[in-house]
Amino acid sequence: MALIPAQAAVRSPGARWASAGTIAAVVAADQVTKSLVLAGRISGGTGWATVRLVRNTGSAGGVESGHPLVVSLVALAVTGVALALLLRARRAAVAVALSLVVAGALGNLADRLLRAPGLGRGAVVDWIHLGTGGGSMNLSDLAINAGAVAVVITLLATREKAAAGDPDRPGDVAREPAR
Repeated sequence: MALIPAQAAVRSPGARWASAGTIAAVVAADQVTKSLVLAGRISGGTGWATVRLVRNTGSAGGVESGHPLVVSLVALAVTGVALALLLRARRAAVAVALSLVVAGALGNLADRLLRAPGLGRGAVVDWIHLGTGGGSMNLSDLAINAGAVAVVITLLATREKAAAGDPDRPGDVAREPAR
């Protein structure tokens, strides 16, 4: 079984560049904004969006915040699964949407692995606070959510096309032929 099947969208140079560019841009923007917030260069905000620095050692919403190493290992596994799905996606739109998920996961994983207090025990820097309640997030979190929504929308649109009899796109994840 090949890592990247022949039908995979990332075999196309355009889809490959779009996916790689999306990942690089999101990770870079995420890390730069986190550094700026930590340095005090981004602050304030009014109305429904404010800057509120939070160091999150748990997963979304602070779940399992007392076990950062476990959360880091789970994050690493989820990143691997998202990357594997990206490499196997048949449609370029699905591949780019999954690139957002991979980029967001990598941005947060970089915090967990490289920020104090040490390898696998670091905290994710969350800084975007929306509304009057709830938690804070960062650009990686926004990318993960946007990518997940885009994947669902793309898959539903593809399903509609398949139901209408589009023979060109029978599925979205490339599979190796049975031997």
